[in-house]
Amino acid sequence: MKRCLFILFLLLNGCSTVPPAISDAPLYDLSYLEAIHHLDKFKNAPVRWGGVIVDVANEQSRSLVQVLAYPLNSQGRPLTDQPYQGRFVITTPEFLDPAVYEKDTSITVAGTLVGDIERTIDKKTLRLPLLTITAMHLWPDYATNYYGGGFYGGYGPYNGFYGYPAWGYYRPFFYPPFR
Repeated sequence: MKRCLFILFLLLNGCSTVPPAISDAPLYDLSYLEAIHHLDKFKNAPVRWGGVIVDVANEQSRSLVQVLAYPLNSQGRPLTDQPYQGRFVITTPEFLDPAVYEKDTSITVAGTLVGDIERTIDKKTLRLPLLTITAMHLWPDYATNYYGGGFYGGYGPYNGFYGYPAWGYYRPFFYPPFR
């Protein structure tokens, strides 16, 4: 019995796709609003921030991703139904394909706050916090996932036992992800 539980634990642990750096907040979870007001004080501090990708710019030696910041839930997923907090820029020496890191994709990053960078948005020039990243995770869009939703799997809206909906009778047809 212990072997079966151990094997089950290993299998379930292998299904986890979120990097530990993303799912676990740093010891001191520095918020975006706190960092923006005291940028010099928190230079080189570890952060875990997330939001929605606004722009990807690939330069010769690095890639810059501009993100619209949102608060995170306990698993590190951006809460896009909350008010946004501002913008930040992440940098990495790797090439980030704009087709993969496309606009309006939810992202969570873990990294170090290294300072700020000047970016032009429309005709306004802003100083935005700059992060070098150690881990990042793109979140799938669950709101459009129609087939195979619910706890029991299945097909279409009837993915519970015996053809009953797994989410109950009063749940909307296209439902937002659970938080």
